[in-house]
Amino acid sequence: MTKQKHPITPPPELVAQWWGGTHGAFYEFEAITAKVAQWGADQELEACCAWVTERTDSYGFKLRAARRPKNPSLKDQALSDVDEILKNASSPLRSDFDRILAALKELPDPS
Repeated sequence: MTKQKHPITPPPELVAQWWGGTHGAFYEFEAITAKVAQWGADQELEACCAWVTERTDSYGFKLRAARRPKNPSLKDQALSDVDEILKNASSPLRSDFDRILAALKELPDPS
C-alpha cells in the first residue's frame, strides 16, 4: 500500500533547497517552518484562485491581489516619506523637498 501525500506537501527538491543552506540547527527551524507555511498558503491560494477563475475570470485576480498584496516600492515609500515631512516643513525646507519630490515623481515605476 502506497502512502498518499497531502496535496500541499512540498516536493522533495524544494525541501532539500530550503534545508540546503542550513546546518540543521534548531534555531534555523523557525525560518524553514515559515518558508513551508508560506509555500503551503500560496499553494492553497492558487488553488482557490483557479477554482474562482473557472467561474468568473476577474475574481481570481482580485482574490490573489487582496490576499498577497505587494509591498510598496522604494519610490512609493520615498514619496510617502516626503509627503509626511512636508506636512510640518517650514518654507525654506519646503523648496528643497519640492525638488526631491519632483525628482522622485520622474523616476519610472517599478514593473
